[in-house]
Amino acid sequence: MAVIAETQSGSIQGREKDEVLLFAGIPYAAPPVAERRFRPAEPHGGWTTVRDAREFGPAAPQIASGGITDPPVHWGEDCLTLNVQSPALDDAGRPVLVWIHGGGYRNGQGAVPWYNGARFVANGDIVAVTINYRLGALGFTDLSRFGNEFAASGINGILDQITALEWVRDNIANFGGDPAKVTIAGESAGGFSVGTLLGSPRAAGLFRGAIAQSGAAHHCLPKRAGEIVADRFLEALGLDSVVGLEAATVDAILAAQVDVCEALERGPGLTSALDVPVSAFYPVIGNDILPAPPLDAIRAGLGADVNVLAGSNRDETTLWGYGDVEMTRVERTADRLGTREVLDVYRRARAGACARELMTAITTDHMFRIPAIRLAEAHGGNTWLYQFNWRSRLGNLGATHALEIPFAFDNLHQRGVAAFVGEGCTPQHVADAVHGTWTRFIRDGDPGFPPYSTARRETMVFDDTSGVVQDPDAEERAAWDGLR
Repeated sequence: MAVIAETQSGSIQGREKDEVLLFAGIPYAAPPVAERRFRPAEPHGGWTTVRDAREFGPAAPQIASGGITDPPVHWGEDCLTLNVQSPALDDAGRPVLVWIHGGGYRNGQGAVPWYNGARFVANGDIVAVTINYRLGALGFTDLSRFGNEFAASGINGILDQITALEWVRDNIANFGGDPAKVTIAGESAGGFSVGTLLGSPRAAGLFRGAIAQSGAAHHCLPKRAGEIVADRFLEALGLDSVVGLEAATVDAILAAQVDVCEALERGPGLTSALDVPVSAFYPVIGNDILPAPPLDAIRAGLGADVNVLAGSNRDETTLWGYGDVEMTRVERTADRLGTREVLDVYRRARAGACARELMTAITTDHMFRIPAIRLAEAHGGNTWLYQFNWRSRLGNLGATHALEIPFAFDNLHQRGVAAFVGEGCTPQHVADAVHGTWTRFIRDGDPGFPPYSTARRETMVFDDTSGVVQDPDAEERAAWDGLR
């Protein structure tokens, strides 16, 4: 029997998959092709017959990363689509999860099997949504100095996310969801996106909860850095203005993107090239979508009515594959980050740690743990902090980057997870703890443990035995006070 749902753009046909209803590849905006490139998304023109929504749509244009969580990438410019999973098409007014994928703002898609929200639907009576958004140069090249039509070009990927959230506001009731009960969540660049949306006045009122996994409110580019990236991008395409840019092929744009990243993120170092430890083609500050650094806006009170759950994994950067590391390299890294004194604290606190372990600890905290803490400190509303410590049994990965995702989604059975987790019995008890926490937060606005305070710094630590710890690794955390 056909499963038909209504949207403001027209009727769509879904299907039953994993014992829930799935509607995939639903357009939330018009395809950003040709003259629409580098411009804000426009409304979709709609359709008059029932649209087939049984298969996922194309990912945003990208160069495949080959990561363990990635299925084969079929991409195209008609990528501004989302996917909805629901238990029923009724008026039950269920809580809604909107998941924003990671991938460094250059890779990824909502169709990754690890992001399958069927367990949230079944276990929590939640409507789950995953989205695609523009990536890399097509989503984050600041061309605003070339005309008002490009005013949002340095942050179009985030504006796409906002447009998707507006679609959810206007349509999710037809899928059994309540637009007043939306929680946004994401990991890595998806977590950065959550923090950026918290700091965007344009996104205010579109969600009541936010879950930032291994990403907070730090990773954005100042205006000048965005201009440097744009100049290098145009130069790589052989252009000195936007004239001719729309005629470039997507393959040429992606090749130029690679050239820019190699030029700015190697050699003299990322920090010296852009004056911030942030990659090229990240959201650019200084526009109507993001007028100020998101952490500053949050500290000033924006998003105070949103409940926030934030955190990181203990060994995030083992996924970077540091291999054999000499202590001189750790010291150079600390010097580049302006944190040599911090390194001295880590050496003292982790007596006997090898250079690779110190490199992992200091870079993990710099990129992920300390930003999560800064977000918790800045947010004026209800905030909870977690740390995922369960260690993969694969090599030296430990509690690496992205490992918590299948635990949060209760998807340990999905393709690629067993290889990431490593040999041994399935750690379902850990998934039950993490997934249960996320489910309670999405459903009730409270994860079920004490909120974070600067007096006690309560942190839920997920491991074989999970529980709240006050100020874990306190000496190392305090060493970053006063540092960005």
